[in-house]
Amino acid sequence: MKTITVFLAASFFASCAVIRPGEVGLKTRLGKLSPKTKEAGIIYYNFFTSRVIKVPTRTINREVLINLPSKEGLTIRSEISILYRIKGEMARQVIEEIGISYENIITSVFRSSAADITSKYFAKDMHSGQRDQIEKEIATKMNSILGAKGFEIEAVLLKSIILPDGLAKAIEEKLEAEQNAQRMDFILMTEKKEAERIIIEAEATRDAQVLLTESLTDQILKLRSIEAMKEFAKNPGTRLIVTDGKTPVFFNPPQP
Repeated sequence: MKTITVFLAASFFASCAVIRPGEVGLKTRLGKLSPKTKEAGIIYYNFFTSRVIKVPTRTINREVLINLPSKEGLTIRSEISILYRIKGEMARQVIEEIGISYENIITSVFRSSAADITSKYFAKDMHSGQRDQIEKEIATKMNSILGAKGFEIEAVLLKSIILPDGLAKAIEEKLEAEQNAQRMDFILMTEKKEAERIIIEAEATRDAQVLLTESLTDQILKLRSIEAMKEFAKNPGTRLIVTDGKTPVFFNPPQP
């Protein structure tokens, strides 16, 4: 009796499969795929005649080492990540038309698409600001081929680019020269701004002096002289004012 119980328990657990989040399940019976996919949960099946294929629908990271051609005919060694996922509603089509070795078609389509795209760019472009554009064009081309087959290419990332030694050195020297040129432009611009500031300041000083000179007329000078004499006359220590009408001289005689 105990043996039968153990056998029945083992049969029960052998006849169910757990579908976890991020995947779907497909039941096959005598080699035929079920028309419906099963999302997260438990699938019961007859383990003598059926089995369950689990297909991931979460994002998968596929890393590839590849030699890419450039526009000038160079070979660029690169490490690339392909982020893709299988569309859950098309999982049956993927297994039916491609099989469980679907990663092979992802790699094959990537190699072809990447070669087509990078051959339009110079090697230096893969090492500069053009990298983002190259990644997007490869992903777009792959989606145009694989989208109808049940795949979605989320991103293609050029993780590392290994250029030929001579080219890498030339690019580094060019970038350094460009940085030096930009630094010199900044210095020249700063010096130009400082020179403009000095000129503006000098012009302002000159204009102020001209304005002051023009404003000091004979009448104003006489008026200022009279006002000054009045102020000095108020000083108790001032006893004598000698003037020719133009320039006053003040004496403070000794006290008796």
